[in-house]
Amino acid sequence: MTQDQYTRRDPRGQHPGPALDGGDQPYPGLTDAMPDRPDHGEETYRGNGRLTGRRAVITGGDSGIGRAVAIAFAREGADVLISYLPEEEPDARDTVSLIEEAGRKAVTVPGDICDEAQCAAIVDRAVQDLGGLDILVNNAAFQMAQPGGIAEITTEQFDRVMKTNLYAMFWLCRAAVPHMAPGSAIINTASVQAYLSSSALLDYATTKGGIVAFTKALAEDLAEQGIRVNAVAPGPIWTPLIPTTMPPEKVEKFGADTPLGRAGQPAELAPAYVYFASQESSYVTGEVLGVTGGKPVS
Repeated sequence: MTQDQYTRRDPRGQHPGPALDGGDQPYPGLTDAMPDRPDHGEETYRGNGRLTGRRAVITGGDSGIGRAVAIAFAREGADVLISYLPEEEPDARDTVSLIEEAGRKAVTVPGDICDEAQCAAIVDRAVQDLGGLDILVNNAAFQMAQPGGIAEITTEQFDRVMKTNLYAMFWLCRAAVPHMAPGSAIINTASVQAYLSSSALLDYATTKGGIVAFTKALAEDLAEQGIRVNAVAPGPIWTPLIPTTMPPEKVEKFGADTPLGRAGQPAELAPAYVYFASQESSYVTGEVLGVTGGKPVS
């Protein structure tokens, strides 16, 4: 690697600014179909053994932030199980290759986490195939922007957003905790939308606010067991979710309203998850770390 996550660069120009081309494809979208592919750290993330011997579950681990975290965890020494929707199988295969190239074990569990039984199956597979569970990353999420606000949000969409973003997190945590020893970590993906909520993402923003509250309450609950619970709150991050769930005019300007003037890339999120998963954050629980390009999370 000629450059890695430690190489000093100007953050304003470290990655391309607007407008990024996400292509024309339906939800959930595939990485290879995006003309401007996200950077997941494939060529830049350098591990240092910070998670040696750990066993991790990452929901939505096939692409976007989940893939970047999977790459980082594997290069830091962890074995990784990724869950994803069946239609995302091509992206999942690519992520598996990257985990295995790092010399770590990869396990795949396709399926919809809106189903409680699927969430239980994810944890069961981790315990069976990885030999245990040390890190749970609740990252998978669903959004579908509705520029008309609440009048355009159907009950079906609201239910899907709640089930994917909140119910699944609850089901996974409840199933995982009995298998987690002291020193384990749970990391939830919140969002800047929890603090700067958009009317077009009313349902999604509601769940992200809920994730912040859930993280803080669960951190207090599990502290006596030595399990830490934290959250990362991304700002505008370039993933397949963006061009497949947002209007073209919003995609063209995506990230332009941040102080740094551009969208973030998944690779720029991975170090935050590694920090929360590692022993370096041993005295940190119930916290939310914003990775937003300068947008406030408070």
